[in-house]
Amino acid sequence: MSVATFDARVIAAFGRHLLVQEASGRRLQARPFGRDLGAICGDEVRCRNDPHHGEVHVLEVLPRRTALYRSNARGGTEAVLANLTRLLVVIAPVPRPDPFVTDRYLAAAESAGIAATPVLNKAELGMDTALRAQLDVYVAVGYECMTVSATTGEGVDALLSACAGHVAALVGQSGVGKSSLLRRLAPDAEVEIGGLMREEEGRHTTTVSRLYELPGGGKLIDSPGVRDFAPAIDRLDPRHLGFIEVARLAPGCRFLDCRHMREPGCAVRAGVESGSMDARRYESYRRLRRLAEKLAESRLRRSGRRRP
Repeated sequence: MSVATFDARVIAAFGRHLLVQEASGRRLQARPFGRDLGAICGDEVRCRNDPHHGEVHVLEVLPRRTALYRSNARGGTEAVLANLTRLLVVIAPVPRPDPFVTDRYLAAAESAGIAATPVLNKAELGMDTALRAQLDVYVAVGYECMTVSATTGEGVDALLSACAGHVAALVGQSGVGKSSLLRRLAPDAEVEIGGLMREEEGRHTTTVSRLYELPGGGKLIDSPGVRDFAPAIDRLDPRHLGFIEVARLAPGCRFLDCRHMREPGCAVRAGVESGSMDARRYESYRRLRRLAEKLAESRLRRSGRRRP
């Protein structure tokens, strides 16, 4: 006699410990059935009950519509969040924002077809000239930037409206106030994961991405803070690496395979000289290009091959 299956969404994943939620809202602890089955927060999965062992097995990860990918230290590709429709890249006056980290999140989202929004939290602290200039550049590129304060509530309603109907995720550097912002957006959310994952793994719960329901519709994933972020190189468009302004300028380059680094007749470099592309953003592109090539070389060395 076959055992009935049911579909659910992974709302937290830590190693082989999963928390899944059915459409009815019921939450269940689960584990992947098979060592090669990798499920991440946001995944839609097919499950079955195992009455003999009193547990739920995840049998299959259903096809992902989108995913946010990163590179690991060996140049491999790892999916970190699944089925997103909006990425909220949070920055703050304190700690001092690293614009190159923000750029890499934006590039990864652009390459994955995920709408991205830079979000300035801790607005009550004010903005200095450099931070204001950074946001102005993003607006000029075409991003809609939002300013909020988890402390005072400024801009929270507008951000909540922007998340309605979306599966959104909060990402960014450690200390920018993502969890505090979550408490404002979803005041009834349990910010701690609790129970199984904390006790079994002996790790702090902020290392786990967790999906929450938002009042008025929409879902929001709170993810761990980072010191750096490297997008997966094989998920970036090799022509522009997810930089919108590079994609706009690149068709004017002399060579179709222009890397926009030192090649003659490069329309991107000309755009930087004319001011149609911000110089710091171009330096960010150059850093990501060099990182991508370094990771590609590392991958080839491990495989015993050489770059052609």
